[in-house]
Amino acid sequence: MTAILRGVRILEVAEHTFVPAASAVLADLGADVIKIEHVERGDAMRGLASTGMMATTGSVHALLEHSNRGKRSLGLDLTSTDGQEILYRLAATSDVFLTNKLPRVRAKLRFDVDQIRKANPKIIYVSGTGQGERGPDADKGSYDSLAFWARSGTAMGVKRPEYDLLPNPPGPGYGDSLGGMTIAGGIMGALFHRERTGEPTTVDISLLGTGLWAMGQAIALSLLLKTPWTVPPADQITNNPLVRTYETQDGRQLMLTCLQAGAYWAPLCEIIGRPELTTDPRFASHEALITHTTEAVAILEPVFAAATLDEWRQRLEPFTGQWAAVQHTLEAAEDPQTVANGYLQECHAADGTPFHLVAVPVQYDSEPAVPRRAPEFNEHGEEILAGLGLDWDAIVDLKVRGVVA
Repeated sequence: MTAILRGVRILEVAEHTFVPAASAVLADLGADVIKIEHVERGDAMRGLASTGMMATTGSVHALLEHSNRGKRSLGLDLTSTDGQEILYRLAATSDVFLTNKLPRVRAKLRFDVDQIRKANPKIIYVSGTGQGERGPDADKGSYDSLAFWARSGTAMGVKRPEYDLLPNPPGPGYGDSLGGMTIAGGIMGALFHRERTGEPTTVDISLLGTGLWAMGQAIALSLLLKTPWTVPPADQITNNPLVRTYETQDGRQLMLTCLQAGAYWAPLCEIIGRPELTTDPRFASHEALITHTTEAVAILEPVFAAATLDEWRQRLEPFTGQWAAVQHTLEAAEDPQTVANGYLQECHAADGTPFHLVAVPVQYDSEPAVPRRAPEFNEHGEEILAGLGLDWDAIVDLKVRGVVA
């Protein structure tokens, strides 16, 4: 049972990834999501031709699909009075109104919380912003690379001290996707609260706030110690030889994270064929092992460098400690655990082209939610308008006047 939100309607006025990713999650879980798009160009994401080193070519727009799966699309001119009236009529039939527009835009286009609540006093009003609803930058736009990555301390938190290069986010929509999941959780909490009390709430989630939460432990430590969080130099050995990344013969990496080094040292020594290290006085206890970390690392580095990553995968299979191969995205997609748990699901584009999307990471009754493709621009426009009781003549009139696409 994955369609836990069946019967819930979300009305979205949003573009790009951050906020649309939230309703994509809810659509996968059964909600009916009506996506309002710019009457001429649609969601600005539809025009994004490339990201990073990759182009969005062919019939599958992977970036758009990720954050707009399973929705219905209506192209609507929100600068017109008639367009705004249609929005209000849709709000009257919806449980949640969701937007990433700035406060001044919401006011200008007449869909701030008070105006939407006039149409539906029980609606949950949700805003996703760059920097939050209050403060000097509340009315300034942003992207996840700025508010989530740069401003929250995340970028500096992963910057290598060996060279003067500030890293970009690891993938497109990285902070947007995390923020979108956070918004989705906020909406579900608001729905539960309304179900219990009858009271609608507003929900406010920002990229900056999400980024600060992701860095929460580092920020708390920084404030206590009055020191910014930074990554230690690569040549600085931590005080645990089993919390470290080791290079393999084929230039790949194997990451160990055995926090209780003393408990896992003996099993590892058996696996690597060096049982005598278990009784070596330097490593005979957890305390001794930590004290002699440098010597232990000097022993382990050539051992791991003597075999390939695939060979180590096999040899470490019975190891009771915690480890993982460092994988790229294609390997992660084919990981046996990814496959076994249904973390990737197949979709088909409008023309039938098959492609895969990462499934919503929340599963109910051990079933992954199966995503449906994103809508074509205005694909459901006539259907949505007819659902408001408009007849064909009225719909044609709106089209002729450019109110709807």
